[in-house]
Amino acid sequence: MPVTVRPVAGKRERAAFIDLAYRLNAGDPNWVPPLRAEVRELLTPGKNPFFEHATVELFLAWRGDEPVGRITAHLDHLALAQPAEQGMGPGVGFWGLFEAADGEAAHALIAAAGQWLRDQGMTRALGPISLSIWDEPGLLTKGFEEPPKIMMGHHNPAYRGWIEAAGYAPVKRLMSFEVLVADGFPPVVGRIVASGERNPRIHVRTMDMSRFEADAALMLSILNEAWSGNWGFVPLTPSEIAYAARKLKPIIRDGLFLIAEYEGEPAAFMIGFPDINEAIRDLNGRLFPLGWAKLLWRLRRDRWSGFRVPLMGVVSKHQNSRLASQLAFMMIENIRRRGVGDYGAKTAEVGWILDDNVGMIAIAEAIEGRVNREYVIFGKDLQAHP
Repeated sequence: MPVTVRPVAGKRERAAFIDLAYRLNAGDPNWVPPLRAEVRELLTPGKNPFFEHATVELFLAWRGDEPVGRITAHLDHLALAQPAEQGMGPGVGFWGLFEAADGEAAHALIAAAGQWLRDQGMTRALGPISLSIWDEPGLLTKGFEEPPKIMMGHHNPAYRGWIEAAGYAPVKRLMSFEVLVADGFPPVVGRIVASGERNPRIHVRTMDMSRFEADAALMLSILNEAWSGNWGFVPLTPSEIAYAARKLKPIIRDGLFLIAEYEGEPAAFMIGFPDINEAIRDLNGRLFPLGWAKLLWRLRRDRWSGFRVPLMGVVSKHQNSRLASQLAFMMIENIRRRGVGDYGAKTAEVGWILDDNVGMIAIAEAIEGRVNREYVIFGKDLQAHP
């Protein structure tokens, strides 16, 4: 039967949109089902503050009465206001949360998303970006052989070919570096860290949980300032900062959220998470009837083989300096010590790192990281191609 694509209408179709990912990926042993409650919240205006500055349409592809694919098409009005030379800017729209049973469904979905973006006046499309650039950007193109870490996507290897067949080409590559942490970093890194620890002007402290909201806001304000010149940057709003802090609080572990101060002023931050995917992988996204009990017990045990360091930032006045790299090495060594000593970590992933971020790539290579996952954001000129 032919494939038809139409916008999601009503609660039943919204539920089908969410459920489709679980059905299509059920046979992939490395796909980690996200908690369904989290996916519902991601897609709900009034709960996810992304909708305060975004316009989002959900689409389902149907073959008869059976849904065979899904996609979002969306505008981020803050992204539209960014400088065009940083990858976003006027005329740039997005699609994401892409899943398809076959190439026919994929072609129809990507075409429908592109047409919706044209109808909104967009001249260029980027995808997959699901939903915000801060959520899960890019399509997995390397690293299919192992489950993703916390807050990272995992996709069908066939998707790349289907996206490129629709006229999309790679625009930006995002890399994740796996680091073996149990035995420490190379001696040169140890010397840099020791030098910083002897410097009275440098102080690395952990997040103060008694003033959690203030420290979380401080970290994310550094992030906004430090990343403002990066490709794809879209500022986090105050409500998004508060939302992120609330969502992250249950998985914060002592010693893994760090703020570096230089001469008494905040200069950098770095955050690390235990790989919560280890705890949710077998729940199939459901907390009922027994998922809650399993998850709470697993979170209490606090032994994690894997960690992820997803974010760090150095205030702009210290960027491109020896101090910036020294602060980065000091914070990542602090996280390594606590991760190994307190939580049993064996590996950590550092990323995503943009393919043109020479400084962070050098830091990842200095701690003997290897690229174990790559994600690609694709783009297409909507004016030149139907």
